Amino acid sequence: MFCHIAFAWVSAGVLLIGGLDPADAQPPGPAAIEAPVRPVDGIRDNSYLIEEAYNQEAGVVQHIFTGRFGYEDEHGEGTRTWDLSFTQEWPVFSQTHQLSYTIPYTFMDPGGEHESGIGDVLLNYRYQLLMDEGAYPAFSPRFSVNFPSGDDDCGFGAGTAGYQINLPVSKTISDRTYVNFNAGLTHIPNADIELSGGDRSSGLDLLAYNLGGSVIYAVTDEFNLMLEVVWNSDEGLQKKERTRRGEKYLFADRDRSEDIVISPGLRWAINLPGDLQIVPGLAFPIGLSDDAIDYGVFFYLSIEHPFLPTVK
Repeated sequence: MFCHIAFAWVSAGVLLIGGLDPADAQPPGPAAIEAPVRPVDGIRDNSYLIEEAYNQEAGVVQHIFTGRFGYEDEHGEGTRTWDLSFTQEWPVFSQTHQLSYTIPYTFMDPGGEHESGIGDVLLNYRYQLLMDEGAYPAFSPRFSVNFPSGDDDCGFGAGTAGYQINLPVSKTISDRTYVNFNAGLTHIPNADIELSGGDRSSGLDLLAYNLGGSVIYAVTDEFNLMLEVVWNSDEGLQKKERTRRGEKYLFADRDRSEDIVISPGLRWAINLPGDLQIVPGLAFPIGLSDDAIDYGVFFYLSIEHPFLPTVK
């Protein structure tokens, strides 16, 4: 059934592509919300698992709330997880530069035990290198600093500062359809974990990689269908036991997991006076790899509005 759902989302995006000249494709500003030229212009920069390559326009701020419920049954023990986050995106004088931050919070229920805590906070800078114009796609590389605000012993953070690079690309291909692609990596240097009795392991560098893509189909200028596919290859630390000279001792070793998820979804826009746009949305992520969640639900809410009276 899940395969049929995913195929329907892809078919809707592919079969209904029109023949608009790509030279007309460029992301709209808030002034275009009330009267978009094409259906595809009604909602932008509101994807879920994939990052779109459109910075905030000058004088416009965006507040993003997300919640992802996931269930994974491993070795007969079900784990329920709620991953919440709040992101705020601010332009710096123009659309060229954007600053933002992301605050995550997680609730976990592994094997009947309840744990919760804040994760590692991200501070982000994004540069609008290319706009979605003519033959060129939108391209806005992002650099982020990972602050160790989460409790790494409980699995809510890396335990040390790191950095992240992501390369989002977006391209309008018709008056109803556009696509997004992501590639990135995260580097956590000198990470360690608690072994026993307060002893810490030796520090090891950790690398994570991400790839993904999405297709957005605008049924109308206020209602979109979405299909996102993401692959994450994450490195973590795991306690292991070794015997040397007849004595057992603990040490930390790298452990890599592969997370592949396909996520059909939808979103709709509520356009209010004063260029205020509210975008709620839902998605239904489905795990395709052993390390991914089995299934879940993704909730999304964006509030976007001018913060300068000069914005037209």
